[in-house]
Amino acid sequence: MRLRLLKIERSGTGGGLFDGTEVWFGRGNDGKDGEPLAPLCMIGPNGSGKSQFLQLIAEIFQAAWHEHAPTEERRSANDAVLFDLEYMIKPAQGGDHETVRLIRALKGKKSGPIELIRADGQIIRSKEPAFGQFLPSLIVGYTSGDNETLSLPFLASRSGYAGDVATAALKGNAKAIPDNKLMLIDYGTNLEVLFSNLMLGSTHIRKELLRHARLGDLASCRCIVRLAHSAVPKIPKSKRRTLARKGIQLTDELETVIARLQRTATCWHVNEKTETYTFDFLITDATREAFAYFWDEAFTLYRSLHKLALLNDLAIPRTARRRFDKAVKERRFASRLPEPQQEDMVFSFEEVRFWPEGHKSGAVDYVSLSDGEHQQALILGTYAMIADTNAIFLLDEPESHFNPKWRVEFVQQLMKMVGSRGNQEFLLTTHAPFVPSDMPRDQVMIFSRDEASGKFTVKDPKIETFGTTFDRILESCFDIRPPNSHIAEKEIEKLLKSDDIEEIEDGFKELGPSIGKALLADHLRKLKSQA
Repeated sequence: MRLRLLKIERSGTGGGLFDGTEVWFGRGNDGKDGEPLAPLCMIGPNGSGKSQFLQLIAEIFQAAWHEHAPTEERRSANDAVLFDLEYMIKPAQGGDHETVRLIRALKGKKSGPIELIRADGQIIRSKEPAFGQFLPSLIVGYTSGDNETLSLPFLASRSGYAGDVATAALKGNAKAIPDNKLMLIDYGTNLEVLFSNLMLGSTHIRKELLRHARLGDLASCRCIVRLAHSAVPKIPKSKRRTLARKGIQLTDELETVIARLQRTATCWHVNEKTETYTFDFLITDATREAFAYFWDEAFTLYRSLHKLALLNDLAIPRTARRRFDKAVKERRFASRLPEPQQEDMVFSFEEVRFWPEGHKSGAVDYVSLSDGEHQQALILGTYAMIADTNAIFLLDEPESHFNPKWRVEFVQQLMKMVGSRGNQEFLLTTHAPFVPSDMPRDQVMIFSRDEASGKFTVKDPKIETFGTTFDRILESCFDIRPPNSHIAEKEIEKLLKSDDIEEIEDGFKELGPSIGKALLADHLRKLKSQA
């Protein structure tokens, strides 16, 4: 899959920041099977619209899936957006790649229905079965912090799913609840991603996920499921699906997940009074074989664990959930749903421990890992386990906690995890020059805001970014000339204007290597020749 061109008539978000904008996504390849991953890097200063742009793309596809299959994508966070999005995609049920256009225009004074136009001119309306064949199979979002801009469409999707699970359980609906199409990956899902990959990922993937933290393997962990405690509303007997459950009522699908965890656990215990299940796992080859019997791959295991984790929303006060729903409808995104305390969560991981490389010492606790080590394992693990054709990844500052060396190697690490993934789309934002220096210029977009109009603009780099020094990228993308700190730059400017040789020599000794220091050396040489 490859995004090609987006024309925005009305964005319905960001205060009209994108209204009337056309964005060309570039890149020479077509996103076909066997082609290498071609990430698109969006770089620019804070407030230039990068996160809002990722949000808009997520909302466009969310709106399309909501119109087509409201039982799968239950909400649309932006019904006001008017757009014409062109992209290349391979139909889900087979066939050659083709370029299609996803369109929503005004119908009278309101937003009209979403339509899809195929390469041959055929128009497919959102309610037609074929419509979903030309949409991304999964929209994956990642935010490195509490960035409400990108996360809210995904949180709205998650909240809708959790509500359907609760309703189905209360009504005794035995059918599985369809998975939603938007999936948010953040710090709260870190252990679900890591555990799934370390249990069912290949040996290569397990090694790569832990290598940067100098860890050898997962040693042990504990999962806890709390179905009846003070933070979760009690269910009256008349509304219980089964008398065996007095707390949260589970669908058959989630009951099966709990039964499978019992079968795979090294040991487990149930507190009947609080309906609390404690599953302990000592990780061995036999443990992995047991998991592989019930789940065929890391992603299906993640989905099962994440569905249990979505029940944590039920521990959030009803007033907070209503406030969030109202904010989504009114496009007011000042806050997000609060996170329950650890002891109030319906599902959580605890006591996660790893063996260091070579088992040279005792097990290392998960909480001892740095933010960068958490973040790298999460990003690489997410990408490794999602192999869906036509999946689209929208990552907001995925390397924000990395050290410079890891940032330089980030794209290389993605490619190393799974090889060619040309049939997936991958967009990321950054403030740093490290990632774009590993990408050709047609995969880099420079974001900025016009000072006069306040409008959002996107331009191509004027230089070839692949292999370019960080200094040149900072100059091209952030207009920093030379790339020194402001204090050092002012000091160099002062010395360049000075005729006092002794003052210049004293200042020269305090400066590290830079272009500014070279200019100052030349200035000093000229003064000495004139003396």
